[in-house]
Amino acid sequence: MHVKFLIVRFSSIGDIVLTTPVIRCLKQQVEGAEVHLVTKKQFSSVVANNPYIDKLHLLDGNLTDLAKKLQEEEFHYIIDLHHNLRSYLLKKKLDVISFSFNKINIQKWLMVHLKINRLPQQHIVDRYLETCSVFDVQNDNQGLDFFIDPKNEVSLQTLPAPLQNGYISIVIGAKHATKQMPLEKIALLCSNINKPIILLGGPDEKDNADNIIKKSGKSDILNACGLYNLQQSASLVKLSNVVITHDTGLMHIAAAFRKKIISIWGSTIPEFGMYPYMPDAESTMFEIKGLKCRPCSKIGYQKCPKGHFNCMEKHNPERIANKAIDIY
Repeated sequence: MHVKFLIVRFSSIGDIVLTTPVIRCLKQQVEGAEVHLVTKKQFSSVVANNPYIDKLHLLDGNLTDLAKKLQEEEFHYIIDLHHNLRSYLLKKKLDVISFSFNKINIQKWLMVHLKINRLPQQHIVDRYLETCSVFDVQNDNQGLDFFIDPKNEVSLQTLPAPLQNGYISIVIGAKHATKQMPLEKIALLCSNINKPIILLGGPDEKDNADNIIKKSGKSDILNACGLYNLQQSASLVKLSNVVITHDTGLMHIAAAFRKKIISIWGSTIPEFGMYPYMPDAESTMFEIKGLKCRPCSKIGYQKCPKGHFNCMEKHNPERIANKAIDIY
């Protein structure tokens, strides 16, 4: 028996990492399963080395052209884990049996706007897997996957001497500003950590990392922002003793490696179901509870709608630093 699946998850880094249990479980549990994934071209490195994906299809602008190529594959089923207008149009063009992820938008709206909590007490990974329940797919409890190409593995010996015996990674950025601690607080966090540190982020965060290092007064910090590609950054995460991170893609990559994760939450909340999935048991989350304005969004804003930014300003960097040192 041969069953051909197309999994649809266009973005983002974190969301694609969170789909990996679905990919693995379909491949391993459905007899004769051939698993394809379609995503945006810029996210190809997230899954390029995943052995459970038989073929990767990349969206690079034109959905119609992509749909024509996908029609040639003659899929039996579509597993739509994105469930937006783009994935709807793709399903319509392919015209095969599809199963779509429930995004619980009504429950999220109630929580954001009325602070009425009707959210399921369930991680998004388990809700993703429910989308495949008709195929008797079960959670294998093996967590998330992230596979690094051997050529992108970073050796500890290539790092500055103070970091070669271990370090703490701090992911300084976030897609939305209200999910990111102010730079001054990150600098204070660094100054309270008596361990070597690597600052992780993209090229756009390089200057911010330089400022953090300057304000922290520490010498045993490496600004890795923009120096490494995504897979290499994942390798640095894998080598970390502890990972301190906002709600980001690297947080989920750290969870895939079962790292000790300290996640710092701002305008969004773990109850949305996207907290670290099956990380090391010593992992913990820091959030400012009891704020009437939180959550203010299901994804975040570029600035605090209220102006005070209490969800991040009220974090105590010294407490976070002490926790990191304690579990190092």
